[in-house]
Amino acid sequence: MGSDRVSIVMIREFRIEDYDALVALWTDARLPFRPQGRDRRDRIAREIEGENAVFLVAEVDGRIVGSIFGTHDGRKGWINRLAVSPIHRRQGIAARLVEEVEGRLSGCGIEIVACLIEEWNTLSMEVFERLDFTRHPDVHYFSKRRHPDV
Repeated sequence: MGSDRVSIVMIREFRIEDYDALVALWTDARLPFRPQGRDRRDRIAREIEGENAVFLVAEVDGRIVGSIFGTHDGRKGWINRLAVSPIHRRQGIAARLVEEVEGRLSGCGIEIVACLIEEWNTLSMEVFERLDFTRHPDVHYFSKRRHPDV
């Protein structure tokens, strides 16, 4: 008989001790990140201490297989860093992570949740469209960076 064991996916808050496993997930998922800039360990550690951060991971058998970072500015919530390990995709993990962030942001009084997705990232666009997010092709994103790693 083969193993028909179903792995349980646990969603929990990200802890800074998870940082190395998080970077390994992002690398495995081919999610671009800036380890010398905004994704540095110390910067993320500072963010998770704030009241407007909802940083979560998904675990299977004690291994981090998904991540999502949610933040808010008091008016609007933002989803960043949604990633799922390629071998764990199409199992509803991304949907569960998004749903959990939305619920927590809603609990903070946030009624709008948004995300920015780069044009090349069609997989993420498909995920968010399946989750009833509306694409706004008429919105143009502007940013001003102090240096390329932020």
